[in-house]
Amino acid sequence: MHPLEVLLTPLGRALRNRRAGEAASIAGDPQLATGTRFDVTSPSFADGQEIPAQHCGWLIGPNIAPALAWGPLPAGTVELVLLLEDLDGPSETPRVHTIASFPPPEGGLAEGALTPDAPGFRFAPRDGKPGRYVGPRPLPGHGTHRYRFHLYAVDAPIDVAALTDPRQLPGALAGHVLGSGTLIGTRAA
Repeated sequence: MHPLEVLLTPLGRALRNRRAGEAASIAGDPQLATGTRFDVTSPSFADGQEIPAQHCGWLIGPNIAPALAWGPLPAGTVELVLLLEDLDGPSETPRVHTIASFPPPEGGLAEGALTPDAPGFRFAPRDGKPGRYVGPRPLPGHGTHRYRFHLYAVDAPIDVAALTDPRQLPGALAGHVLGSGTLIGTRAA
């Protein structure tokens, strides 16, 4: 165990009963509501199963985005918006790890494809820094966290790079969401 993990584990244990939860998720915003659902899957983990270390962040894995597949998308889909949030972080609202928008690639996203260098991908800034994929990394000692990958099919390009706060996402997508799907993975620390 890394020395920093040793130092953070008592804090994680002390906060074990404090969790953001479903009710505070951005996904609950009425501006994102849609009656059209589609499946989101990954060959790396099944819905509700543990996310492999290779898709996790700092001190767990190399932070490589998992492959994702979906379908079929609603007619008129121009772009997809991906939101990855930690539903169980010890805060009032789930921690947003990644927001990205991109034209839907044929056959889904390959493992590691979700990078700022790849053409067509735009990321919302994260903590004042350029956006990128940031994989799961629960607070050591806090227990198992649920990480939800939200995928929204939208009818127009969305400039997520212009967002300065994740809470702006519902307003940016308002009136454009054609359908949505989710995939949940878990990770313990």
